[in-house]
Amino acid sequence: MLRLRQYKPGDAETIISWCRDEESFRKWTSDRYDSFPITAEDMNRKYIDNNGDCEEADNFYPMTAFDENGIVGHLILRYMDAAKTHIRFGFVIVSDQRRGQGYGKKMLQLALDYAFNIFGAEKVSLGVFDNNPPAINCYKAAGFVPYDEREIEFFGEKWKCIEMQVLRENS
Repeated sequence: MLRLRQYKPGDAETIISWCRDEESFRKWTSDRYDSFPITAEDMNRKYIDNNGDCEEADNFYPMTAFDENGIVGHLILRYMDAAKTHIRFGFVIVSDQRRGQGYGKKMLQLALDYAFNIFGAEKVSLGVFDNNPPAINCYKAAGFVPYDEREIEFFGEKWKCIEMQVLRENS
């Protein structure tokens, strides 16, 4: 049975091991880290010491998905507005050993339930690059729909980022 819990510093080593090359790393982190590869210490510095780069103290919630076999996935939740009605998911990743088996969809459903029913959000959004079809399909399966696009440059190329959302009334 898949469950979510608060991220622990000891999770970092496992989570960062799922990105074996810089392209997959950028699909996961976008431009939120300056260099690749990162260490567990880099991840914990961002999450623990720097509150996920969020200025507000009560705004950043890293979560780890796990089952009876260990860590399966990871994502963060953060508020996007002062009224605390819009939550953004970020750093969404599933173990490279478990992808394509429904773990991502289930993790997102658990996180959506948390966002809507614990945090009281009215909207949850995320961004995904169009060169990541498995992630797009996972997000759609969890109920996310596209609503906007933007571009970010990596490796001298422009990557299209698709903004997706789920509204409370549609969940």
